[in-house]
Amino acid sequence: MFRLLVTGVFAYVAYRVTRQMIDSVPDAVDPLLLPPSQHDREALRRQSVAMGIDLRR
Repeated sequence: MFRLLVTGVFAYVAYRVTRQMIDSVPDAVDPLLLPPSQHDREALRRQSVAMGIDLRR
């Protein structure tokens, strides 16, 4: 019973610490936008050609 109580207290403290860390991050932070992968570009090119759209560079 004591181990269950200690485990519960530990889980609650970990939850509160995590929530405090998340809340301390400002909302004005822009997400990191990653460039599309090469595979995505090739798939888009194939779809455009299939639709009859000529890609010009």
